[in-house]
Amino acid sequence: MFGEINLEENNNYEKWCEEWRKKFLKLNQEELKKKLPELEEEGDWLLIRHFGRKLGVHKEDGTIEALEDQEPLTCYERLNVYTLFGYVSPLAHYKNEWVKFDKLKDTAPFAGAFRKGIIEPFSRMFVCHTKELAEACEKLGGTRLPWSDTGYELKAFECIPVRFLFWEGDEEFPAQGNILFDASATDFIHGESVVTIAVIGLMRLANLAGIAMDRSAFPVF
Repeated sequence: MFGEINLEENNNYEKWCEEWRKKFLKLNQEELKKKLPELEEEGDWLLIRHFGRKLGVHKEDGTIEALEDQEPLTCYERLNVYTLFGYVSPLAHYKNEWVKFDKLKDTAPFAGAFRKGIIEPFSRMFVCHTKELAEACEKLGGTRLPWSDTGYELKAFECIPVRFLFWEGDEEFPAQGNILFDASATDFIHGESVVTIAVIGLMRLANLAGIAMDRSAFPVF
């Protein structure tokens, strides 16, 4: 699923979003709010923030809209919200055990693609742009971390924190990026959705930093 996204692939994601929208309508919303205390109600909407962006899920028809800006809402962002709702376990809880993507439950089949489509582009995109990366993380409400040259913890969702770490290269070693997740991430959401969570975070950071997305990243925006 990595690499250039063609129209047919994008349509597939739209089809999955529509399937998940219908699944949402069958969920017990009161039980969902118990499993995800970050959910708030405002009129006809359930409110949730995805990398700081305020989204509303309509309680009656299941559609998702951005409520504070006019930027297009991608099918990947909507699918992240739907799959969070669909997969969250009632026993899911923050563990404070930080691991690489391939150490999360059931993510091994996606590990190579994650490195090629997320980690490697991240490592290239911010070379000589650590200041811009830090400023972008600050704009997203990130918490500065003491590890790496530029490291921040961001909230993909309140229940799924993500750590973006970046080391500037030198004459001996190339620049290197990494992304860590709490070990609980796949108790809240499907492992494949962790991929799109990472790329939405990378996209938001690139946009705020004024850096072009690496064309090898998945998906191409």
